Parts: sequence; C-alpha cells; structure tokens
Amino acid sequence: MLIYCRLNFCVHRKFCCVIYFQVFNAKTSELLSHHQVEIMQKFPKEGWVEQDPKEILSSVHECVEKTCEKLQQLNIDITNIKAIGVSNQRETTVVWDKTTGEPLYNAIVWLDLRTQATVERLLKKIPGKNKSFFKFRTGLPLSTYFSAVKLRWLLDNVEEIKQAVGDGRAMFGTIDSWLIWSLTGGKNGGVHCTDVTNASRTMLFNIHSLEWDPELCRFFDIPMEILPKVRSSSEIYGLMKSGALTGVPISGCLGDQSAALVGQMCFQDGQAKNTYGTGCFLLCNTGQKSVFSEHGLLTTIAYKLGRDKPVCYALEGSVAIAGAVVRWLRDNLGILKTSQEVEKLAAEVGTSYGCYFVPAFSGLYAPYWEPSARGIICGLTQFTNKNHIAFAALEAVCFQTRELLDAINKDCGVPLNQLQVDGGMTNNKVLMQLQSDILCIPVVKPSMPETTALGAAMAAGAAEGVGIWSLNPGDLTAVTCERFEPQINPEESEFRFARWKKAVMKSMDWVTSDISSNGKPEIDASQVLVISLPFMGFILISFPFC
Repeated sequence: MLIYCRLNFCVHRKFCCVIYFQVFNAKTSELLSHHQVEIMQKFPKEGWVEQDPKEILSSVHECVEKTCEKLQQLNIDITNIKAIGVSNQRETTVVWDKTTGEPLYNAIVWLDLRTQATVERLLKKIPGKNKSFFKFRTGLPLSTYFSAVKLRWLLDNVEEIKQAVGDGRAMFGTIDSWLIWSLTGGKNGGVHCTDVTNASRTMLFNIHSLEWDPELCRFFDIPMEILPKVRSSSEIYGLMKSGALTGVPISGCLGDQSAALVGQMCFQDGQAKNTYGTGCFLLCNTGQKSVFSEHGLLTTIAYKLGRDKPVCYALEGSVAIAGAVVRWLRDNLGILKTSQEVEKLAAEVGTSYGCYFVPAFSGLYAPYWEPSARGIICGLTQFTNKNHIAFAALEAVCFQTRELLDAINKDCGVPLNQLQVDGGMTNNKVLMQLQSDILCIPVVKPSMPETTALGAAMAAGAAEGVGIWSLNPGDLTAVTCERFEPQINPEESEFRFARWKKAVMKSMDWVTSDISSNGKPEIDASQVLVISLPFMGFILISFPFC
C-alpha cells in the first residue's frame, strides 16, 4: 500500500483553498481513504495572492493524522504504508530561514500579478525586449507566471529576505521543497531538494543540462546557494521525522500537471492530457526530445522517473481561468447557488444563443501571453439570460482548450486523435460533451478524475528502494474510462470557434502600461461594444490543477 500527499488549491466562497492527503492501494490504484483541510488565501492588494507556508505545513500534518485515524477505523494497518509522494502547484515561491525553520514571507502564488513591473524592468536588459530570449534554455517566456521573477521581487522588497541571504540563512523553494525540507527534519537536518518538473518552472533551470543555469541566475541576480538540489521525480529523498508516519520514505515528487500526465499513463510520444481545475493545463508528451513551440506553448519537463532514467519532455498549454469562471458566476454575479448548478442551467438551453465569454480575468496565457487582456461577454441581446451565459462560460473552457490543442497539433505535426482529461470539472457531462464537439475528436475521462494524486503515488511507489508500484497501464485495475464522441458536424464547430476568436481579439489591450495618479493601470475604454469584466479585486487560483 502507498500513501500520497497532494496539495490541491481550490478557491472557495471565502477565498479558501484545500489541501488533500490521499491513500491508494498500490496493486489496484484504488483510493482507500483521504482527508482534506481548507486554508485561507491572503489578498494584501489587488492582483496579489499569498498563502501562509506554516498554515500549509500544519494542514498537511493534520491531513496525515486524520487520514491515518480513518484507516485504522477501516481496520487497515498504517504500518503497511510504504512511501509518500508529493505533488504541488509548481510556480508558487517560498523563502525561509534554515536556522529557525521560519518562512521569511508568505508564499507568492503562481497567478500573482505583482511582478509585472519586475518583468518590464528585466525586459529592458534583453536585446529587443524579447520575452522568448531564454526559451531555448528554459522552455519559457519571461512572465509573471514563473518563480524567478517572484523571487527577484522578494529579494528587492523584503528586508528580512535580503538580510537572510546576506547572512547565508535563506533557502528558496517551491511548495514541494518547503514540504520535503520540513517533513524530513526542517532545521534539524531537513532535505533541501526539488524535482526536475518543478525546477523547470522557475526560469533558473536549464532543461537540457538538468542543472541550475549560472547565466540565468546572474541575469535575475539570484544567489545559487539558496537554490534546492535538483533530483529525479522518483527516488527516496528522505524519511518522515514526526507523526504517525515517522520513518516512511518520501520518494515521489512531481509538479501537479506532470503528476496528472503520469497518472493518465501518458508515457508514449504524442499522448496528451488536459486537466480542468481553476485553470486548464494541456500537456503533450514529446518523449526524450524537447520540442520548442512556434505557436505560444511552453516546453517543460514531463518527468524523470528515477535517478538513472531518461528525462522526458512535454509541450504545455496553460490557461489561467477555467473552473474559476464558474466560481465567478456563483460568487460575483450570483447566478449560481452552487458550482454544480452550471451544468443544469447550460443543459436547459443547450446553446449560448450567440453569446461568447472570454474569461481573461488575469490576462491571457497560452497561446497569446497577453497580460493586457481582460474578460468580456459579447453578443448579448434582450433574449440572453443566465442560462445562455452559463453555457457560454462552459463553452469558453472548451474554446480555450481548442486553441491549445491546435497549437500542439501544429508544433508536433501529428494531430491528436483523442484527448484524455482529468480534474474536478470533468464531472460535468455537459462540459465534456461540449469539449468533444468543439475539438471534433473523442474525449476520454477516467473513472477517478483526480489523476494528479495517482501520478504522484505511482512515482513514489515505483522508486528504487520502494518498488511496490508497477507503471504498466494494464495493472491499474481500478481505473475505467468514459468516452464522449462528437455530436455536431465540423462546420458548426468551426463557425462557433471563429466567433470565439473574434471575441478574443476584442478582449485585448484593456490595460495599458501607463500608470494613473492612483497607482493603477489606466484602462482603455475604446472598445465600447463589449462588456468588460475586470479583475474584481481577487485572484482565482488552482493547482493541479500551482
């Protein structure tokens, strides 16, 4: 049997997020038990979002203990637990003091926008202000999304961190590093490490040499001594040093989207999965070859399942707002009482009646990478009602995925013949059927939508020295699939997609780089024929879908 710890950050009505701890049977992949804890988000300013690293850690401890209690109530001996895997939001950034074990600032979350000025300043150092200047080392464009600019902001703005770096006390990491260090002893010998998938999202890591890149560190002016050691995604990093699972090895570590790719068993070149959480993340395995996109995608490390195993790469399309748009309809417009109600409203009309929704609340990520965009609803008439808007919101998720899939097909040269899906939104059958219709290919959903958890469990259980999990797809007997086939003709799909693209163009350039007297970006109100849905003062976050 194997246990797995997953950080799954979901925004709720009171700006909470959820941490899960889940236990799987290593022979069947059956989920045996789990526990979850909500933690609060912090929003010090508009566009800023933070989490308390100590609250995250204490919540993990609570989840472990409560899950073990549940197992004992099921007459399952917790001494059968053989390994722990960690999966996490990838770009969220933490700096802590290695002598006290205390965080030096709250964790800055992946979707945080405070670093836009940092990005603009860094761009001035690059010939032609080329955002893709480091793409062939990192696979990434220069963006607020990635950890290096968050770390640069912390070094520039937090005196305690500047002092700790000067004194040699500072440690940097993403959430996986903070957890592994803390759980393996913390200030009393904790292991400071990360895995290749998380390292590849920092903009400090060379995805070819699989090492921290000295030139990148000089460009961002980040001292290399604060960085964690980079390990594979499947090996023993250290042992739990406290609690009910003392002595159990932590032997798996994957960023959330890589974990979902592994959990979907996408081990062959050309296999792809899409995870529907707060955001949407479409990854296509490109094997041992790093493919660099010409169509707005990221090149990232998919996994390295063992110290002596080859590294595999993926093309990734990242959408900032997917499930978050449903919560926005619920919490901000109040047209839903629960998130699940969106399926019923959309099903009642079966059409958007010409209404198109672009939920660019935080700008647009792939394939545009356009921070000036903002959300719009267009094509409204007096006939439009909340049901049509609900349908348009679901359709928007599908259209964004279509854009990612089109980009992957162009970069890889071989169109996907089906899409494997996972994540909480896949429970919505209307959405899944819409997705198949918009893509014009089958959509395949596993019986357990949270395959991120399963992927981390598999990595931990397959590690050398543990060896209790097979990575053979035929061994996952507890996972079955549901298949959705296209039900509209391709011409209708293309027409609706073209209208969506027209709406996307109208969402651009709502925020200029000029700063008004109150310190906020000036809004370009020239596009008066669309309804603007600005940021609403909070950030919607998700990991796995970090």
